Amino acid sequence: MNKLNIIIIEDHESILESFKEIINSSDKFKVTGAFLSGEKAIEFINNKNSADIMLVDIQLGGINGIETIKEIKKKKPSILPIIISVHENSKFIFDALCAGAVGYLNKNISPKELITALEQTCSGGAPMSSNIARKVVESFQLPHEKELSERENEVLTLLSKGKSYASIADELFLSINTIKTHTRNIYEKLQVNSKKEIMDKYGEKTK
Repeated sequence: MNKLNIIIIEDHESILESFKEIINSSDKFKVTGAFLSGEKAIEFINNKNSADIMLVDIQLGGINGIETIKEIKKKKPSILPIIISVHENSKFIFDALCAGAVGYLNKNISPKELITALEQTCSGGAPMSSNIARKVVESFQLPHEKELSERENEVLTLLSKGKSYASIADELFLSINTIKTHTRNIYEKLQVNSKKEIMDKYGEKTK
């Protein structure tokens, strides 16, 4: 049986080699390219090299993983990209899915889970680590009020879980003052007056 071709883009060499070893030890897959940057992977595809699935980290030294997916899919639309990252930020997840990613995995995934995820991808599945899948489900459970921006909906999700301004700022890579501004806008648009009201009204939908 011919093995499917996998390319990996990961800027930590030890992690890159680990993924490569895991995949090459399987009966169904082989790594045809392992790259420390998105630029090198794009060059590989531009030179008419083939790949069925790409594993890509989001935060790379040069062009990021999401832009790498976009560029590679321009040349090879049939490739199936999977994000594999330590970042579980909602914006990263949805930006990746909008760019064409078919899966999103946490780097802490076990070797067996990684191979299973590749098999699911080949079968038309969309493999996601449990924390990622939960965030995707939560986004559909929350009332995406028409007047709220995408960022405000992200802040609303975290406020409804009782998170502090500081922790929300850390998770969304924003300043505390920016989070406070978004919160004031949310209060005004949803006609609530406190974080407690947010939690009472929306908290059950985010558990």
